[in-house]
Amino acid sequence: MASYLRLLLEGPLLAFGGEMVDARGVIADFPAASMLTGLLGNALGLRRTDRAALARLQARLHYAARIDREGTRLTDFQTAQLGKDDRGWTTRGAPEGRDGGAATYNSPHIRQRDHDADKRVVVALRLDPAEEAPSLAMLAASLDEPARPLFLGRKPCLPSARICAGIVEADGLLEALATLPPEGVSSRVLLPGGEPPAPGDETIPWSDQRDWHSGVHGGTRTVRLRRLPPAGVAP
Repeated sequence: MASYLRLLLEGPLLAFGGEMVDARGVIADFPAASMLTGLLGNALGLRRTDRAALARLQARLHYAARIDREGTRLTDFQTAQLGKDDRGWTTRGAPEGRDGGAATYNSPHIRQRDHDADKRVVVALRLDPAEEAPSLAMLAASLDEPARPLFLGRKPCLPSARICAGIVEADGLLEALATLPPEGVSSRVLLPGGEPPAPGDETIPWSDQRDWHSGVHGGTRTVRLRRLPPAGVAP
């Protein structure tokens, strides 16, 4: 058996970032490895400049995610007239300025951002190797007392429940997920491609890992999509 940390990702709005094109911020159905790395790293107090630590944490993550409540997808149309001297709020406790010349801000800033409203996703993850720091216990403690405010994909997406759902011992990712019972409806699950297959699995390539040194996503990995029967119903 191995130890697994369980996460509950639930809130009025969630945004699991997808492959963005131009000013349209699309989202994915499941949380990406990079999103979970950023969430955990933020709780630990890591910064974007801690590239080696973030890259190592992402490389150690092995996780599965289950959608218990699909929620409703919506698109937020955002427009703002920004100025060279405008300052932005940060979680560091100090305002940030803006780059570029004054003419850069002559036109309004227009973009679209997708969100999922009233969605619930459960995650089970383990770290490999388990004995390396940060440990699962360190991650659990940091989620309960984070170094900075936590959000689920984007800063406006605040969690509505405690994210850390505890550490359990289980024989695999699915068993670890099952220790948090679903809400009684058919659930979709994301599994690593190396997990044992089951009839009906859909195998897809997924680009969800960030190159923390260059700051961009690249490459793909294979994942499995599986639909679980409702609670109490035999598969």
